[in-house]
Amino acid sequence: MSLLLSEDQKLLKQSAADFVNNESPVSRVREIRDSADHQGFSSELWVKMAELGWQAIPFAEEYGGLGMGMTEMATVLEGCGRNLVPEPLLSTVLLGAMPVALAGSEEQRRAVLPAVVDGSLIMALAYQEQGSRYDPVLCRTTVTKDGDAYLLDGEKVLVADGHVAGKMVVSARSAGSESDRAGISLFLLDNDTPGMTIERQSTMHLRNAALVRFDKTQVPASALVGAEGAAVDILEHVIDLATLGTAAEMLGGMQAAFSLTLEYLKTREQFGVPIGTFQGLKHRAAKIFIETELARSAVMGACAAVNREYGPKASAMVSVAKARCSDAAVLVGYESVQMHGGIGMTDEHDIGFYLKRARGLELTMGDAAYHRDRYARLEGF
Repeated sequence: MSLLLSEDQKLLKQSAADFVNNESPVSRVREIRDSADHQGFSSELWVKMAELGWQAIPFAEEYGGLGMGMTEMATVLEGCGRNLVPEPLLSTVLLGAMPVALAGSEEQRRAVLPAVVDGSLIMALAYQEQGSRYDPVLCRTTVTKDGDAYLLDGEKVLVADGHVAGKMVVSARSAGSESDRAGISLFLLDNDTPGMTIERQSTMHLRNAALVRFDKTQVPASALVGAEGAAVDILEHVIDLATLGTAAEMLGGMQAAFSLTLEYLKTREQFGVPIGTFQGLKHRAAKIFIETELARSAVMGACAAVNREYGPKASAMVSVAKARCSDAAVLVGYESVQMHGGIGMTDEHDIGFYLKRARGLELTMGDAAYHRDRYARLEGF
């Protein structure tokens, strides 16, 4: 298993880094927060990303995509993570559009994927519910037949970028108990569907989310994505891809926080010398470097496994990557703030944003404890 980028992948990584540095400095996060911007990102920058082909990376060429794999997608998301880019790339590409790409009808794919690729459509996936704790199988939102249509009833929480999505894929149960694997279906809805209400939620780490409620929301039979009652495998596949994308974003944030900290250690003086010359701080910086490189290897290994063949082994590697990144990102965040001293605790310094993002993404798509337990189950321990 190669953990090295090809020449083309290196060029993509450099292109993403240059674009993010030029177009999306970390100061944007502060500006969006302080202005209470309802959208939470830049539509203009979203279109520029589409022009670079970022939204097209994992989709088939027949729908305008580039037919690339998770290594390329993770490379771009890593670049976004370095500057805490708020655009809905992961939520649209890996969560919202991917169920359609994997299980949608030809009509659904033609209606959705080209619009995602050209930047004219933002999507979301609504699957999490109160008390589900990362388990996509725990589903209390119900769907019942209503003649030739369906009626949805229930509530979804923490729907990433749900308030700005034009279309949303929703999981709902048509049979079985709330924790049965069988009986869950996916539906593709327009976000202005009658009987559907969307309320934006504020998050600690300044990422967009929404609370979505369904009250006898009527959807046509053509909205069904894949086979009725058999969506769990597709849902888990999609969540694995998004989990790996989240880990890649965390990796980018770790590297940026470490770079800021190294620069501070080299320039901040105490007792007439740079504090980076103190042995204790050297040891802590070395620990951050080691943890970051271990996280990088885990992410790249999971990308290679997913690209080779998706299955239980690949899922286990995804859990390794997310558990590794969840632990490492929080460690890097805390250590970076502490090594910045008093200024690291102030809002005026950017380092605090990296700690907040690390704490938020630590819990997103499953925390370290969840993924260690999942890895053990997948490996038969």
